[in-house]
Amino acid sequence: MRIDEPRRDGTPRTYLMCPPAYFAVTYAINPWMRPDEPADPGLAMRQWTRLRETYLRLGHTVHTIEPHPELPDMVFAANGATVIDGTVLGVRFRHPERAAEADAYMDWFRTHGWASVHEPRFVNEGEGDILLAGDTVLAGYGFRSDEAAAGELAAVFGRRVVSLRLVDPRYYHLDTALSVLDSSTAMYYPAAFDDAGRAALSSVFAELIEAKDEDAEVLGLNAVSDGRHVVLAEQATALSRQLAARGFEPVPVDMSELRKAGGGAKCCTLELRA
Repeated sequence: MRIDEPRRDGTPRTYLMCPPAYFAVTYAINPWMRPDEPADPGLAMRQWTRLRETYLRLGHTVHTIEPHPELPDMVFAANGATVIDGTVLGVRFRHPERAAEADAYMDWFRTHGWASVHEPRFVNEGEGDILLAGDTVLAGYGFRSDEAAAGELAAVFGRRVVSLRLVDPRYYHLDTALSVLDSSTAMYYPAAFDDAGRAALSSVFAELIEAKDEDAEVLGLNAVSDGRHVVLAEQATALSRQLAARGFEPVPVDMSELRKAGGGAKCCTLELRA
């Protein structure tokens, strides 16, 4: 860390994850998915296990939800809900292939003592498209979640909501194009947003780190930050260098097998904000 860089302080987090016991690429609902190039479930499990162990090593708490044999994408726990201040907003998926995941995650919250659990009215795909930056909720739309979900987010969580339109189908969820590092810092891929979205991000964050094509294309922005440590794709080497230069500690992990379905570390991780 350079002497002029601010000190970055991490805080312990609590996450929900789902083992990829039934992970497979059997359909195509995003540009990353190619059923003619099958995934290796054993390798996916090893990569997922390393991710979970990384969180534990960093001092975080990890809960797990039981996977379902007919839901190969259930490993992407970030899409299971949005949890802020102990309040849970469930999800409604755009594609029928993933629809049943919504009930599986809602059942988990209800059976694990979460009292404030809300069924969604509009299509929203959880933390795939909904990110928290300080007191502001960022809501992505354009490919999966409805723009109208922003009003529901404001009503359920009582926070300011900033809508961001995604324009590149490769970055179909907000968490593939933007990673919140702390309340005032984020990294993003500018070409994934329209002009209004880029302007909105500049108003929310004091510091924005721009990812280059090569790091965005390995889903380097699908990352998880505790304010100090940033867990991200090990292939995103230039992005790791940028993070380190700004006082963050990059923690590389290999999520290449999960990337065959369009996911990375963040897709596999739902933060439980009690």
